[in-house]
Amino acid sequence: MAQRLHLGDRDLLRCRFAVSPLWETQEAVRTLTRPDRFPYHQGRLERMREAAAGLDLRPLWRLMPRRGHSPDFWAPPPHGATAEIGDELARVRATDPAAARRDLATALRSVRGGTESAWGRALLAEPARAVAEAADLLERAWHALVEPEWPRLRALLEADVAHHARRLAEVGLGGLLPELDTRVRWEGRTLTVDKGGDHERWLRGEGLVLMPSVHTWPDIVTGVEEPFQPTLVYPARGLASLWTGVPERAPDALVGILGAGRAAVLAALAVPGTTSGLADRLGLAPSSVSAHLTSLRTAGLLHARRYGREVVYRRTGLGTALAKGKG
Repeated sequence: MAQRLHLGDRDLLRCRFAVSPLWETQEAVRTLTRPDRFPYHQGRLERMREAAAGLDLRPLWRLMPRRGHSPDFWAPPPHGATAEIGDELARVRATDPAAARRDLATALRSVRGGTESAWGRALLAEPARAVAEAADLLERAWHALVEPEWPRLRALLEADVAHHARRLAEVGLGGLLPELDTRVRWEGRTLTVDKGGDHERWLRGEGLVLMPSVHTWPDIVTGVEEPFQPTLVYPARGLASLWTGVPERAPDALVGILGAGRAAVLAALAVPGTTSGLADRLGLAPSSVSAHLTSLRTAGLLHARRYGREVVYRRTGLGTALAKGKG
């Protein structure tokens, strides 16, 4: 069984990467019911359980079957490369009740007895209320489960995007897609994902969103239902070291050459990052980090590339050599 997307000429021009805090929130909620997804992050899982103690997540859990459909309107693919949680929640709240009812009906069919249950009938009877309640609960889950760790999660996701965007330029879409996950194949102009359920969709210029995720491992998730832009969610690179890694310490000699602030920023860019992500990791003001990045880029020690509203910085060969004390 497999999911297949057939891409045309216009679709190839509309393939893009995105990072979604709302998706991470939804999947963090799901992870609480599936601890097998998080064997390498036991400390974070315990923190999430403690934070969730004051939340009643059952209305979300009921529509999160191990196999099957969860409501797409809970976490629609973001419009840009980076999304703000407030904007994403506003989109959820703006969901058309009729569309939400259809989405909920599909989700209920994936849950044994869901359509006939009292709570399932209540969702279908008042879809506008179901939308509002889901958005409110997702917002509370964001604040409790994801927001405290978001700077670190975002830095990892942005580094994944920077790496794979570079690989896209080097090997093209056909070379990149199988690198994202072994279950992904690219044949001709057809993207095939080997996973449960058979589904086929011929695209008409919608393009494809490629989205790394911290909480999805070991699964790969496809969003192929209209009217949303098709989305492929894959496990982000570097998950195993997410909670053990710390910013690389700047050598004393580098501090002597560049000063403490610029040296710290250059050392931290062993993993590509953004101004806000670096500021969070290093405990510096964003304005200070921005000034350091400008100086380092002017000196030829950094490359910068824009993804939507964010600029991701990575070291040049010279910057890496200097940071490692080889310059």
